[in-house]
Amino acid sequence: MQLTPITPTQSLEKAYRLQPGNREQIDRFRHGYIKLMGLINEKESEENVKGHLMDFLKEVYYNGTALGEAYIVAPKGKTDFVIHNGKDATTPAGVLFEVKRPANKGEMITLHNLNAKAFHELLLYYFRERLDAHNNDIRYCVITNVYEWFIFDAADIDRLFFRNAHLIKEYRDWAGGRKVSKNNELFYSEIIKPFLADLEEEIRFAHFDLRSFETIVTDGNMANDKALLPLYKVLSPTHLLKLPTATDSNRLNPKFYAELLHLIGLEEVKDGGKKVIRRKESGKRDEGSLLENTILELDSSGKFNRLTDRGQYGTTTDEQVFNVALELCITWVNRVLFLKLLESQVVTYHNDNKAFAFLNHATIPDFDELNKLFFRVLAKKPSDRQASIQAKFGRVPYLNSSLFELTDLENDTVSINQLDNSLHLPLLRNSVLLENSAYRNGKAVPTLAYLFAFLEAYDFTSESREVLQEKNRTLINASVLGLIFEKINGYKDGSFYTPGFITEYMCRETIRKAVVQKFNEAKGWNCADFAALENKDLDRAEANALINDIRICDPAVGSGHFLVSALNELIAVKSDLGVLQDATGKRIKDYTVSILNDELILQDEDETPFQYVLGSTDKPTPERQRVQKTLFHEKQTIIENCLFGVDINPNSVKICRLRLWIELLKNAYYTDESGFSELETLPNIDINIKQGNSLLSKFSLTEDLSDVFKKQRFTLRTYKDAVAAYKEAKTKEAKADLQQFINEIKSQFRETVYNRDPRRKRIATLRGQRILLDNNIDVFGTAIKDPKLVEVEKKRLDKLIDQIEGEIADIENNALYRGSFEWRFEFPEVLNDKGDFIGFDAIIGNPPYLVLIKSTHGKQMVDLMIKYYTTAEYNPNLYSLFVELSLGKLSRKNGIVSLIIPNSWLNGRYFTNLRGYLSMYKNLELINLKDEAFDVIVETVILTTKNSTEKELPNLKEYLGNNNFRDIDRLWDWGKNPFENNASTLVTDILSRESKIRDQCIVYRGVETRDNAKWLSTVKEDDQWLPILLGRDVNKYTYAHSGTYVKFLPKELKSNANIDLYKRKKILMRRTGNSIIACSDDNMLIALKNLYLIIPHQEKYISLFLAQLNSKLFDYIHKSLTTGENKAFAQFPAHYVESFPLKVSDSYALSIETIVMKIEHTKTVDPTADTSALETEIDRLVYGLYGLTDAEIAIVEGRA
Repeated sequence: MQLTPITPTQSLEKAYRLQPGNREQIDRFRHGYIKLMGLINEKESEENVKGHLMDFLKEVYYNGTALGEAYIVAPKGKTDFVIHNGKDATTPAGVLFEVKRPANKGEMITLHNLNAKAFHELLLYYFRERLDAHNNDIRYCVITNVYEWFIFDAADIDRLFFRNAHLIKEYRDWAGGRKVSKNNELFYSEIIKPFLADLEEEIRFAHFDLRSFETIVTDGNMANDKALLPLYKVLSPTHLLKLPTATDSNRLNPKFYAELLHLIGLEEVKDGGKKVIRRKESGKRDEGSLLENTILELDSSGKFNRLTDRGQYGTTTDEQVFNVALELCITWVNRVLFLKLLESQVVTYHNDNKAFAFLNHATIPDFDELNKLFFRVLAKKPSDRQASIQAKFGRVPYLNSSLFELTDLENDTVSINQLDNSLHLPLLRNSVLLENSAYRNGKAVPTLAYLFAFLEAYDFTSESREVLQEKNRTLINASVLGLIFEKINGYKDGSFYTPGFITEYMCRETIRKAVVQKFNEAKGWNCADFAALENKDLDRAEANALINDIRICDPAVGSGHFLVSALNELIAVKSDLGVLQDATGKRIKDYTVSILNDELILQDEDETPFQYVLGSTDKPTPERQRVQKTLFHEKQTIIENCLFGVDINPNSVKICRLRLWIELLKNAYYTDESGFSELETLPNIDINIKQGNSLLSKFSLTEDLSDVFKKQRFTLRTYKDAVAAYKEAKTKEAKADLQQFINEIKSQFRETVYNRDPRRKRIATLRGQRILLDNNIDVFGTAIKDPKLVEVEKKRLDKLIDQIEGEIADIENNALYRGSFEWRFEFPEVLNDKGDFIGFDAIIGNPPYLVLIKSTHGKQMVDLMIKYYTTAEYNPNLYSLFVELSLGKLSRKNGIVSLIIPNSWLNGRYFTNLRGYLSMYKNLELINLKDEAFDVIVETVILTTKNSTEKELPNLKEYLGNNNFRDIDRLWDWGKNPFENNASTLVTDILSRESKIRDQCIVYRGVETRDNAKWLSTVKEDDQWLPILLGRDVNKYTYAHSGTYVKFLPKELKSNANIDLYKRKKILMRRTGNSIIACSDDNMLIALKNLYLIIPHQEKYISLFLAQLNSKLFDYIHKSLTTGENKAFAQFPAHYVESFPLKVSDSYALSIETIVMKIEHTKTVDPTADTSALETEIDRLVYGLYGLTDAEIAIVEGRA
């Protein structure tokens, strides 16, 4: 046996290890520890020892006071005691304990010998649980004598012992009385003991001795308590019961989110099936909120009216004012949140010295002072600051970030120092500040004081560190902040944000493929995968150069989550290849680099997370300085060279830049040159993240720009050098000069392309002719005698010139092209030495899911997209256009594209073009995420492919299991989903021979309002308000009106407002759910959009059709056809409902109608009445209607 003891720290799951602990937990542990150690008498009985141990575990961990959930700790059968997986004894045992009294050294195991009675007994407990109690929910097995603890993972016990067929047979023979004795000693000495003696496998276990912590527990020095965290955690329910710990890095914190919205002046409401952000309703608005304060200043100062191009902010004045104010607020809150992260970082660097804190109301009492912090502190080098400013903010570093430069909108409208300082803001009803007694008086608080206190109530410092908090504060990381602003930005349409585990996976798979492709092309290798590349002997400098040459783009970048994941992944790639090195070429080899919860983690050989801090001499150790500098400059290099993003929303662009700056901030370091008093400045990464409409460009990617590059001042090299110099510029003046020069170059590009237009050459010719006429000579120099003739010709030429100029203006000034993005020259990093666009190595992202509708987005826009994108048809969905943009335009040859998109394209009627387009590519990989990726109801797939038509064999089957993986060699026509289970022969037969719902009925979705909050009410205000049924109102064979009314003005409702259809007798069927739920309605009720109206062409068959829909047969058909393991669509698409079979039979109609009416009457009298017997009779009749045999009925009912 190879014994491998590990420490409590090493045994903890990484995410839990890095989760902050708090003072309350440690104080409870200390109290329990002292009590336990004081009760132990080494000579007392084992039963007493067990009692003390159970009391200790219950009081410190398992009685529900420590971590919220209670778990039973109690003896079980012949096992000394167990911890159950729940709060009562009926739940299975999760942890098995074998206890020895301290004096019983003969039976106790040691670090060097497990072949002792304690371990024999533990294995017997395990076998009894697994074989006799059929318990496969065991997490850990523990042996202890109170002082020493040995904790074995049940998975290892299972693998080493329970999976051994011979050992299990021996146990069964012994337990079944087929040995010479059923005495336990025979099992211990003649079965287990020799087995252990011959075992050659490694056994890992956590080990610790409580006595070694006595000094820390009792010395009263709270500074040492951090060392107790691993010990506390290793005995906690989270560890011993393997409870989930890793909260998704991109998962919303609801309390923080709600209160931040309140501070800004926004609220989240439900609109149909999605949540949207909006300005608080009139009457609920707080004038002290940032948004209302800003709107007040915009209005009173008259600056909004002087703003040019207001049309880009909306169509109405109210919408424009709101959007301008919101963009300003997001800019300001971005800065404040960045400063909070900076403050937390600086305080941490200085060993939690609060003297380095500056973001509080005492230091910054008003908006004027905050404005000074933005522009006189953060935007100025210490040497350039005013003496009074430096005296107050001397510890606040200069970072050279454009975040602290006035935006164009601020210059044109309002800066933060113009807000009203006298306004106060009431606390949110469940504000986090109410935990502090100082805020419980119900009084409103100055807005800035509220904001700073709110931020201080959360922890911005503990990410990737083992921390003991004196106060239990919730961690807020950069991913959460990005998500919050992504939701705020998506206030109009709702927003879909990508969970961290999805971005991690997509980036890992995509980037590693791109890395392999890059090395294969550069070195002439044929590495099949990343593992093959890891086995190569790499030159570190060359390998770094190749990786740094990889270009990755997210064309709908949002909050930048994918780019952050890509940044971390590229550093992990370098570490895994053994090429991560410092500026001198020395390897970073004493640390393992991993990505946990979408966060880059470095750990030393003892698995202690790397942390950059200044020592007692205000200097970091040389090794800490080396590692921190390396990480900073690696991130800088990757962000500057490898990562690119575009978004149509200017706020998203700001937030994406902020996210990347925050990633750099995490590894900011104090410079040697400054004597470790100043932080290294941040590069100007904003030039890689740009605003624009990715889908629209005026210039083709194949446009020839060689004419521009021939000009001495505007060579390609000059352009690339200017962009590189901009990223490194250290002053605002240098940046402004370089930006102006870059703009000149791009202006030359546009002018050159414009001048090639034959219409411009035609205009030049016509203008020349016009000048000749002014001199009364023709093109041959001959005088024209007749002035009347001259005037006629002048008018003809003027009209022709105006006409052609109008055509050119229509193109150049077309409002549809406002914000178009010129991929051809915006990123010189993807141009080759000749200036040709070569594309990106990898495109990764989650494009918007938005249907372009002519009535909403304009016929011209829809027609334009259909003209430029072969995948577009009817009302195109933006995500299909992004697939074509990414694969067909932006990715280089053999580039990798990975997008997470809805699965509607797999069999949707209006995605035929997309399926046909993708059929050209032979290396499609699809991962079916169903509805597991997002909090909203949308079923998605990850689509990954290579920009190549050569077939390769993908290797992506293990992630979600083979059932959710398809290697697609050829795509299909409308109506088939490749992830659908193969329908049974019975279902196939029924579908092939019977008519469909679409043949017998009209299928019509219920009414959709523009704003449910305004158009739905529980009060019938006047005759325009009609009763409406919601999805939840409908049950099988009955409905119960919830008292909801809709203001039914057809021309003002969004869609599906044909009153004539609602007035007909109809079936109402829920659009969502795991089974079909339908009822009939002859009261002419309106239905909301989460219901379908199924209106038979022949009204007499309504009961016949209803019975079929609600039958067991149709439930079986539905579950046979839908995606996943017996799991239905989250929503039933209309074409899916229309494709259901529906049989007409006069001979069955009357019998079925009679029973349906009985059920309906019974349910009307008592909605909870049991009608199962009648429903069984209907099932029997439906079986007969479809001619099912007894064997087929058994299949439907699950008896076959």
